[in-house]
This record gives sequence, structure tokens and C-alpha cells, in this order.
Amino acid sequence: MSELLLAATSLDVTPPPGHRLDGYAARTGVSTGTADPLRATLIWLSTVDDPGVLWLTLDAIAVGTALTSELAAAAGAAAGIPPSHVVVSASHTHSGPSGWTGQIHPVIPADREPSLVSGLVSAVRGALLERRPAVASWRSIEVVGVGTNRHSRSGPHDNTAGILALHSLSGSLEAVLLDFACHPTTYGPENLRYSADWPGATRAALAPAVVGFLQGAAGDVSPRFTRQGRGAAEVARLGGLLAARVREALAGPGLTLPQSAPAIRRTTLDLPVRTIPTADEAEKVVVAAESRVNGTDDPSGRISQTRLDGARGQALMAAANLPPVLELPISVITLGDVCWINLPVELFAAHGATLQAHSHHPITRAIGYTDGYYGYVVDPSAATTGTYEALITYFDQPTTTHLLTQTTTFANT
Repeated sequence: MSELLLAATSLDVTPPPGHRLDGYAARTGVSTGTADPLRATLIWLSTVDDPGVLWLTLDAIAVGTALTSELAAAAGAAAGIPPSHVVVSASHTHSGPSGWTGQIHPVIPADREPSLVSGLVSAVRGALLERRPAVASWRSIEVVGVGTNRHSRSGPHDNTAGILALHSLSGSLEAVLLDFACHPTTYGPENLRYSADWPGATRAALAPAVVGFLQGAAGDVSPRFTRQGRGAAEVARLGGLLAARVREALAGPGLTLPQSAPAIRRTTLDLPVRTIPTADEAEKVVVAAESRVNGTDDPSGRISQTRLDGARGQALMAAANLPPVLELPISVITLGDVCWINLPVELFAAHGATLQAHSHHPITRAIGYTDGYYGYVVDPSAATTGTYEALITYFDQPTTTHLLTQTTTFANT
């Protein structure tokens, strides 16, 4: 009989100050310090004769394909397993450095910074991964108050947290792989300090267990209607709220999972880039959006400002030399009844629900921001109304439908 083995560690990979932060087009200046540490967390589940899966979760806006390749190779070297068994996910914090991945979209120009990349990769390659027997179990719980749909408080949002709990044979909680869907945007563009935002506060509140965080279908979900401020106290409040619900779930019974290694399957999908409006057409959209900005920091003000950011981003896309086709890596991880579908995009909540509804697996979690980054994938309502996300997406609605259909087919194979 196989024995499930766990190795888990969390590394402080916070860069020095003086580097650009990513996530907001309106942000100016470089980092001035650290509000709370940025971490690379490694959770590796395997058996003696099966390399299983190593999840590497990073407090970053995104992990581009180059960074994904470098980190997968480094984590694979640390564990002594092929890089194909490593899955790399970003939390999507808007208070991490742009230099790790570089430009993720024409809306926010950025360059990769070799010194930052090499420091991060070296830290991961040097991670100590000592495997010990473990027992895996699954729980999920509803979480209210951290985020909502950011276009409408009552709009779609999967407000459940998925919890893979990993206990030692003596019963101590060693690690948690947690997924939840909500933008980590408690800090705004005025913030110039590194922060993992509320996922980092959740992780700290669940210590000493090692906590890896996976971002769900959060493309249209944020704390816009739930946050009560922009500072460290609010980060701690939101993170503590999620952590408290996770602890409640952990205190109750869970679904015991097999003592076998998780399995991972991979494929790629070639998706055409949508027809971008001409420069003149895009400029007209910018002018119209400028006229609607009201300058407040309440939800209506943020919506009007992000609509303008999107219009300006679309204008930058019109001027850019975009490729005709993008190749998206997709992966599916299964452990007993649990299936994680991983995509390198910002899924809308409706898309996550679609993937779950059509899955043949008893438990399905839709995870974005993984093994690459190709921007937003929007739903028909956003495409019709021309939201921020719809203005800067690479994909039209037929392509979005194709992505969901093909991903579902692959996951169910």
C-alpha cells in the first residue's frame, strides 16, 4: 500500500526596495519598503514511487511563461522531480514587484529585472523539502465579507473556500492548500510597499501550518464593496475573516482522500486574439470614459476610473504588435474526488461556475493565474457593457466559449 508523503515550506522572497510595483496603471513611484513579506510557498505531495505534484504559489501579480519555466525547473531541482510535475500559481496581489514577470499586458508597461528573477529562482532552488508521511483531507466552507462581484454587489461570485488539509500521522496540521476567489486589492495605487495583501494575512493567521494560496475565478471579484479602508488594519481584518472560516472548517469532519499521489495532466490551447479597434476608434472610447470619471474612491468612482483605465489599455493594445494567436497551457490535477482545473487567465465568476457545473468530478475547483498569464476572460454581460476587463481582454466571446468547452472536455477525459 502506498504512503502519501508531504514536504512543505514557505520562503520569504521579498525584494529590496527601489523597484516598481505592479497591478495599477495609476501607480507612480517605486517601492519604498515592506508592509508584509512576499512568499513563495512549496507544497509537494508524492509517494516513494510517484513524483506526484508540487504546488508553488507566489505572492505576485502574475507568473509569465518565462518565470513559470524558471520556477518549475528550480522547484523540480529542489525536489528531484521533473518540472512537468510542478504547477506555478500567482496570488495576484497588486503590491508585488513588476520585475519578476515583466510586462503582463500593454496597459502597464514593465520590464523583467534579472537581479530580482535570479534571487527568486535561487531561493526556490535552495528550498529544503523533507518528505514525511501525511494524511490528506478535503473541506469547503462559505466565506462572506471578503469579496463580492466588483460590478454588482449581488453579481456572480463563488464565495466558497476550498481547503486541502494535510496532517501528520500524529494529527498535527502541517500544511493547507487554500483556494478562494477575490482580487487582493485592499491596498490601492497609492501604496508603495510590498504586500501579499489579505492572502498573506490569512496565511499568517493560520500559522504555524504552511499555507499555499491559489487564486480562483476572481476576474470580476474584489473587496470593492467589502473593504472598510486601504491600510494594514483592513488587510488583517479581511485575511483574518477568511482564516477564521478556514479554522471553523478544519475543526469539523473532512473528506479523507486517498493515500496516493495526486496526478497532473497537461495540454495547450491555441486561441486567436480578437480584432482590436483601430487607434482612432480606441481614442474615442478613451474620451467618452474620461467624461464619466467622478474622482471619488467609493465603488462608483472606482468603476468609472477602471473603465477609463480599460479604455486607455485598449488604446495601447491598438498600438501594440499583438500576435494573432496565443498558446495557453492548461492543467488538471486530481486527488481522489478533488479536481483542480488550472488556467493562465483571469476567469470571471460565471466561467468558474460553468467549469464546475460541467465537470464529471465530484469536487472541482477553478484556479486562474497559473503557469502563465493571458489577461481577462470576460462573460457576455461584461462584453456587452464594455467593462474595464472587456476593453483589455485578448479574446472575444466565441473564443471564450471555445476555451471553456475545450477545457471542460480535457478535464473530463
